[in-house]
Amino acid sequence: MSVETLSLVMFGGLLLVLATGLPLAWVTGGLAAGLIGLVWSPDALAVIPQRMWGQMAQYLLAAIPLFIFMASMLEKAGLIEDIFEVAYKWIGWVPGGLAIATVVASTLLGAMVGVIGASVVTMGLIAMPTMLRRGYSSTLSMGSVMAGGTLGILIPPSILAIMYALLANQSVGELYLGSVLPGLLLSGLYSLFILVYAWMRPGLAPRLSREELPGLRDRLRLLGGIWAPLLLVFLVLGTIFLGIAAPTEAAAVGASGAIAVAALHRKLSWATLRDALEQTARSTAMVLWIVFGASAFVAFYVASGGDAFVRDLLLGMGLSPTGILIVMMGILILLGMFLDWVGILYLAVPIFLPIIHELGFNPLWFGVVYLVNMQIAFLSPPFGYALFYLRGISPENQMGTIYRSALPFLAIQVVGLIVVILVPQLATWLPGLVYGK
Repeated sequence: MSVETLSLVMFGGLLLVLATGLPLAWVTGGLAAGLIGLVWSPDALAVIPQRMWGQMAQYLLAAIPLFIFMASMLEKAGLIEDIFEVAYKWIGWVPGGLAIATVVASTLLGAMVGVIGASVVTMGLIAMPTMLRRGYSSTLSMGSVMAGGTLGILIPPSILAIMYALLANQSVGELYLGSVLPGLLLSGLYSLFILVYAWMRPGLAPRLSREELPGLRDRLRLLGGIWAPLLLVFLVLGTIFLGIAAPTEAAAVGASGAIAVAALHRKLSWATLRDALEQTARSTAMVLWIVFGASAFVAFYVASGGDAFVRDLLLGMGLSPTGILIVMMGILILLGMFLDWVGILYLAVPIFLPIIHELGFNPLWFGVVYLVNMQIAFLSPPFGYALFYLRGISPENQMGTIYRSALPFLAIQVVGLIVVILVPQLATWLPGLVYGK
């Protein structure tokens, strides 16, 4: 079978079978097994368990369940609600203050949890009713919750960054540092949009009166109430950035620290611990099975010459390096409309990375650009995860309304992606400053 025909069969079959609603892990793994047995031989199926064993032996992957547990523990302990309360009581007086507070709280949560599901669901349950009760537009309320939640995929300790670093042989610490400024940029762009929206349409985003807000002493007291989770962020990220601990060890510090923080806030119980462990097991299993299936799928495609085919196809288009990069970004955005982030990572990145190296792009910068792009996948209709997380907690809202709520923030994400592409220093300055590269 020619590589052209194989490409059509593999990716056409992927889209066709995904349309049946089967999980991505079973689709990619099943297609890989079927094609390996037919195109190569049944004996060659041994490559699949070999790939799975190779993935399980990756020490860095141990950080994933630890960071997921840290996120689950902080969520179950109710600390996310405390962070939102601090944010809106400090910012609530500005136009659109509650929505901006939602984005600010989500930014802080992104630095604590690295899992967007926890941010979107919890902020949707806490912040959205508060905004609606205060007369905020439902579209602005939903959009700010979803957009703020997607920051967890970019701001360290992002789980996607760990998996990308493992796949691309990139330093996790450098990738984490490189994603800090783009993450803050997007958070600032979201807040600026909300501020302008509230200034132009004050009736749909009313500010809180100064009489409704606590005094400075009370606000400082509230700020002091979240010192423990903020210290936890410093311990986790600081040990990575300063080279004191590897990401896996830092994740272990975060997991044990989350238990200590919950205990300090008197939220630790056997029920809380059991729920956090169960959620960790479910999320980790989902991620790793997709890794196994997509890894086997791509391994077969690359071994059949698919990576060379895609490279020749892109480089033969007669475009400049920037033009080829734009095509890659378009492909990633298109994939993000239908696949989850783990599948996109293992299906696209192994094929794109050799092209990036051949074009002479900075691999660290491309990694950050990729992370920014994946934020778009979470908000992209029709199957963006953030859209369905919000739908799950607010079934009274139709999907069409949720889609419309996401569109302005989706446009902001595209602007942020363009800015990071045009200004590479946003991704490379901090790693260069800290690591001297």
